[in-house]
Amino acid sequence: MSDPKERVKNRALIKRLNGKTKFNISKNSQALGLSRQTIQNKLNNLRDRQIIKNFTININPNIQPNNLKFVMLEIKTNPKEPKLVEELLKLPQLKMLDGIFGEFSLIALFIFKSSDEYYQILNEIDKIMAQSYFKKYQIIETIKVFKTNGIKLENSAVNSQFDLDKIDDLILKILHERQGLKPISTYDIKHIINEQYKDIVLKHYKEGISQPTVHNKIKKFERNGVILNYTINFNPRKLGFKGKYIVRIKPKDPSKYDILARKLEEKNEITDLFRIGTQYGLFAIIRVKEIEDYGNFIRDLYDSEEIEDTFTNFILDERKPYTNFIIY
Repeated sequence: MSDPKERVKNRALIKRLNGKTKFNISKNSQALGLSRQTIQNKLNNLRDRQIIKNFTININPNIQPNNLKFVMLEIKTNPKEPKLVEELLKLPQLKMLDGIFGEFSLIALFIFKSSDEYYQILNEIDKIMAQSYFKKYQIIETIKVFKTNGIKLENSAVNSQFDLDKIDDLILKILHERQGLKPISTYDIKHIINEQYKDIVLKHYKEGISQPTVHNKIKKFERNGVILNYTINFNPRKLGFKGKYIVRIKPKDPSKYDILARKLEEKNEITDLFRIGTQYGLFAIIRVKEIEDYGNFIRDLYDSEEIEDTFTNFILDERKPYTNFIIY
């Protein structure tokens, strides 16, 4: 484990990898007073120590024609069922899988592009759970996403006139899932689409998609609020974020969920915030550097006198640990 000073330096570097546009080593080398090679060496070192994994993007959930669907899954299992975890981790729509205290021992977060995809994967989950000992799980569907990976969606509206086509989906998928330790180039994206998705691309472009077309599409994504940010996946605990919690919040006045959510968005400890259809109607993911920081967070919630009750799950271990929330 690195010492505190080193973690601070690592957090500062990773913070710079987050932005509205693609990370540019040349520009940042000047700002940091480091050579391009030094920065690349630092990134390689962080990757080798499993502190960072790959560049990626965050996509606005409110894209058209179908908004992204966020779904949580609480699962009852036991340590003698590692196969269940292995099978869940194979599902590409799975974005988070954590071990927790309580009646349920796992909690998962899935993101789906459509209702059809949701029901298809739900069938796969049913098959996985049919092989488990308890065969018990429950689904929590989100009604609204207020904040994701530290990004407030109130300030990230998508142009309502901007619809995605199949080629747009492919470009976003590649930017999100196929990058390495260097930001992927538009030339590489062009080659991947033309070579690996030939049957799709030829329906839209007779001679395949060109690099300028890829570039222009990405710029449109940025202008129209489709891409929330460019960032990198990292391991939070190796950067000194020792505590992860899930807290469900019940306000005193149920008519003020939106008002309360807007206030909670401002809290840096909350990386993700959802409205869900239960009595505890706000579902938040909390990241803190020290365990005692969570106690201060909860006290501040109740001091506002807008909260009637909360329900907390402490995350024991992160089965899918890499994430990319904004570091403040």
